[in-house]
Amino acid sequence: MSSQEPSLSHMQADMRPLRVGIVCPYSFETPGGVQNHIRDFSEALIRRGHSVSVFAPGRRTKDMPLWVQTNGSSFAIPYNGSWAHLSYFLTAGLQTRRWVRQGQFDIVHLHEPEAPSVSHKPLVMHDAPPMVATFHASIEPYPRALHMFQRYLRSYLEPLSQAIFVSPAAGRTADHYLPEGMRRSVIPNGIDRSAYLHATPNARWQGSAQHPTIGFLGRLEEDRKGFPVFVDAAREVLRHYPGARFLVVGDGSKDAEKTILEHEGGEELLRHFEFLGRVDDDDKARFYKSLDVYVAPQTGGESFGIVLAEAMAAGCAIVASDLPAFVDVTEQGQDAALFANKDGHDCAARICELLADEQRRDRLAKAGLKRSKDFDWETVVDEVLAVYRQALS
Repeated sequence: MSSQEPSLSHMQADMRPLRVGIVCPYSFETPGGVQNHIRDFSEALIRRGHSVSVFAPGRRTKDMPLWVQTNGSSFAIPYNGSWAHLSYFLTAGLQTRRWVRQGQFDIVHLHEPEAPSVSHKPLVMHDAPPMVATFHASIEPYPRALHMFQRYLRSYLEPLSQAIFVSPAAGRTADHYLPEGMRRSVIPNGIDRSAYLHATPNARWQGSAQHPTIGFLGRLEEDRKGFPVFVDAAREVLRHYPGARFLVVGDGSKDAEKTILEHEGGEELLRHFEFLGRVDDDDKARFYKSLDVYVAPQTGGESFGIVLAEAMAAGCAIVASDLPAFVDVTEQGQDAALFANKDGHDCAARICELLADEQRRDRLAKAGLKRSKDFDWETVVDEVLAVYRQALS
């Protein structure tokens, strides 16, 4: 939660609509956690009567909201275990700064301004409105390459009024290069809690004591999402629960099938997996709601763990790797059963413990449901608006 709680004066000040400019470092053409966060946060601000405009790299697509503007170009680089589509060279800076000036914003909100992209560009402006920034990345251990740029970033980020971290883990990374004395707050990513809370289970995805359903959601082709760990765990779970089903949501099913078939007895193992592909938001909520256990076996590169917040809001018991970000989200493991990172055997043990103990499973589900209130957009928006008011004052 934020280190600066919204006061009554902040809430009263929220009655005046603001013009908010948000700069995203990544292209909206490809889905990603930061883009989804910005989209949902913007929609929450608009529902409250604020005016929002977003600027991002890349080209416009038909499904982009009208309040998203793009600069027409981007390039891809490997970043933190994934691929980032950025825009930094040629006219990127001029385009971004022109957008800021023309927007006549009350405040500009930069996301990951340490990244070499458009969110880096407004910081050199002398006529910019107050600027705050959200830092999403959690990179542990801290990369040696970033040490080279720490002094530069510490000076370059000086114009920021305040820094927001999506988690303590993200804060530990950003602390390396943020200016000393800058105001800092931890404000998590947000979710539409009610959508998960009130979702209806899908009978086809529900299990039983003899045939429990265990779920995974993530990009299957990215090793850091932990699908190989999930497969290792599934092999052991089947020794104790031979009727178990493993439901998988996400792109990359062909690669995932190859991963399974590489194991001894892979063809038999594959028969216990059901690949649901990419699902819409409604079916994602129903997916969590239908499971006996949700597994988050990510191996690194996670700054928050939005899938944990979503599963908690659906009232689903969770087994998760003990990444620092997941430890933070689950309140040091109070709201989920944690296992040793990259250890499929330990993951299977935690899954089997929960399947065998319905009371513990229910306790974890209730604890997670309570914790998910902290991630509801209504709570998150209040906290970010409090930061805006501090910057404007």
